[in-house]
Amino acid sequence: MPRALIAGAGIGGLTAALALARIGIDVVILERTRVLEEFGAGVQLSPNATRILRRLDALGSVANQAIAPRAIRLMRGRDDRALAELALRDAETRWGAPFLVLHRARLQRALIERVARHSNISLRMGAEIAGFAVDDDGVSVGLRVGAINLRERGDFLLGADGLRSIVRDRLGVGEATPPRFLRRVAFRALVDAERADAHWREPEVTLRLGGGAHLVHYPLPGAALNLVAVIESDWRADAGDEAWDGEADAASLQRAFARWSRDARALIALAPGWRAWPLYDRAPLASFAAGRVALLGDAAHPMAPFLAQGAAQAIEDAGALAEAFAQTRDAVEALSLYSAARVPRANRVQAEANAQSRLYHMRGPLSLARDWTMRALGPERLLRRYDWLYGG
Repeated sequence: MPRALIAGAGIGGLTAALALARIGIDVVILERTRVLEEFGAGVQLSPNATRILRRLDALGSVANQAIAPRAIRLMRGRDDRALAELALRDAETRWGAPFLVLHRARLQRALIERVARHSNISLRMGAEIAGFAVDDDGVSVGLRVGAINLRERGDFLLGADGLRSIVRDRLGVGEATPPRFLRRVAFRALVDAERADAHWREPEVTLRLGGGAHLVHYPLPGAALNLVAVIESDWRADAGDEAWDGEADAASLQRAFARWSRDARALIALAPGWRAWPLYDRAPLASFAAGRVALLGDAAHPMAPFLAQGAAQAIEDAGALAEAFAQTRDAVEALSLYSAARVPRANRVQAEANAQSRLYHMRGPLSLARDWTMRALGPERLLRRYDWLYGG
C-alpha cells in the first residue's frame, strides 16, 4: 500500500489527504503547529472547488457551514453605481456545483472531521519538517517534535506548507527567489450582522472598485458579515512572513476610502478592529514535481486574492492528485502526471488573478473605460467570461 507524507494541514493538505485516502493510499499529515488556529476570515468556494469536494463526499459537511450567495455584484466605489452582476442562482446547473461562502476556520474544521473518519489518515501536530532525502524506494523526512528529532518514511512527499514552503525551497524547482510583495495589503474584519444595515446582509458577494483599492463584503453563517478591504501600500513590505498576526494600519485604511460612497465608509467604520495581511506571490513554476516530491496549494502557486481562488486551486490540486494515482501507483509517474495536469491551469489562474488586481484598482480614464465595458457586457456575456474558471 503506498504511503504519502503531506507537509501542512491547511485546506490543500487536508483535501489532498482525503482524496488520496479515498483511493486506498495511507496518509500521514505533518503539521508544524500544535493547534490549528481559527483565522478570522471568510473564504469563497467556487464551483470548480465544490465539485471536487462533492466527489470526495465532503461537500455536505462543508455546505452545512456555508451560505450560497445568489449573485456577485460589482459597484463603483465612489458612488455605488452598479457596474455588473454575476448571477449565481443557477451555478449548479451551469457549472455542475454550488458557489459557497463560509468562514475559513469552519471549512478547515469540516475537513478535519472528515479526515478523522479515515483509518488510513494520521494527523500529527507539532511535527516540523527539518529536511528530507529521496532514494530509489521512497522519501525520508526529518522532523522536529519539540526537543526530539524523529524520522518519517513514505513513498512520496507532498509540500502543502504554504507560501514560504520548506519543501519548495529544498526541492530545487524553479528559481530560488523569495516571495514577492505585491504592494497591496488586505485588511479583514468580521462584523456582528445585527449591527449592519439589512441590505448589507443580503446573500450576495458585493465588490466595490476604486482607484488603488477595492472593498468586498458578504454574510457568513452565524450572523456575521465578512469584510475585506485591499489597498495599495508599502506597509510591511519587508515583513518576514505573511503577517497573519500583523496589526492593521487603520489610518492608511481610512485614507484609502476617504472619498468613497457613504455606504462604503459606513461599512469600514462598522468593523470593531482590523487584521492585516500583506499580499505576496512567487514566480510561476514549470513543474510542481521532482521525482517523489511534489508541491500543492500556495507552496506551488500562491494566488493573489483577486479571483478568490486560493482555496479553490488548492482543492483542484487535491483532485488532480487523486486522478493521477488512480491511473498509476508508481509515485514518480503519478506525480509527473499531476504536475502536467495542473501547471498550465494553476499558472493561468495565478496570472489572471494578478491581471484582475490591475483591473480592480484602475484610476482616471482607464477606470471609466473599465466601468463602461463592464456595463456593456451584460449578464450572459459576463457569465461566459467565468466559464473557463468555474467550469474547468
